[in-house]
Amino acid sequence: MFSLMLSGCGTSTPSINMQKKVAQKTYVIVGASSGFGRGVAEEVGRYGAKVILAARRAEALEEVARVVRSNGGTAITLAMDISKPEDVARLQKLALNELGHVDVWINMAGVGAIGRFWEIPVADQARIVEINLTGFIYSSHAAITLFKSQGFGTLINMGSIESVNPLAYHASYSATKAGVLNLSKTIKQELRLAGYKNIKVVTIEPWAVDTPFWRHAANYSGGTPRMAAMDPPSKVVNAVVRGSVRPRKEIGVGWKAKGAKFSHWLFPGLTERISANISHRYQIRMAPPADTTSGSVFKPMKEGTGVDDGVRERMKREKQQKLKR
Repeated sequence: MFSLMLSGCGTSTPSINMQKKVAQKTYVIVGASSGFGRGVAEEVGRYGAKVILAARRAEALEEVARVVRSNGGTAITLAMDISKPEDVARLQKLALNELGHVDVWINMAGVGAIGRFWEIPVADQARIVEINLTGFIYSSHAAITLFKSQGFGTLINMGSIESVNPLAYHASYSATKAGVLNLSKTIKQELRLAGYKNIKVVTIEPWAVDTPFWRHAANYSGGTPRMAAMDPPSKVVNAVVRGSVRPRKEIGVGWKAKGAKFSHWLFPGLTERISANISHRYQIRMAPPADTTSGSVFKPMKEGTGVDDGVRERMKREKQQKLKR
């Protein structure tokens, strides 16, 4: 179980006041069956929050709901696909009926495809846009409509460092994450201009993180999906929960994401060149061979329902084995 680091000094135990603020909130989490979504659900549930869990995998959602309830929280599940507007409408209706109001709506659903742009089927890339960007438009629209009717609320959209600094072999994914950032920023400006001071919009921008994302990604690279110096998911979970209580426009997670963003602001061309070289080294040159797969792009996978997926540990073992040879 994660321990929040909600104070500026990074202590692992949140203040009683902060715990109470989390406990008093109601959350909708889209993409809650694994990774960041599951981590956030379990963490806010630990403080007694009410949560609606949404994702494509019904069985995995029920597993997360059991953990939330055992921690003292309240959990309701809905199997849905963020890329289908009728499913998002069902989620909005469920939230109103079951929660009465929504304090925080979090869009975490996401898929990726790894490989050279021209070697990834167009159908895979179109599907990534449907989920990662079009789906976020549907879900953000539902959240903002709800927030306008109740006069308050916080929308949190999961971006990436790739929202700012695109990465080689992630073309469609990077494109969608740039779109998510601009979607969030534009909504925020329109809310300001319309006088909705109590509706906040947050974009989370992490570095590469060890979650089931890599296992679920479509892969046309020839190598096992991975990235250098991945962060633990607890960093992102902590940032999302902090953002739900103290919203800020953009939240870079960890020194690597913040450093890459600052570097890209100063030297965009050089930063993108270095990033591309790192991606090539870890994904193409050094990654163990892997079969071609469409991953969970079209159909969700049963595998990979945890928060942390153990990629860092596997990479560490591989490195040790190479040194022994």
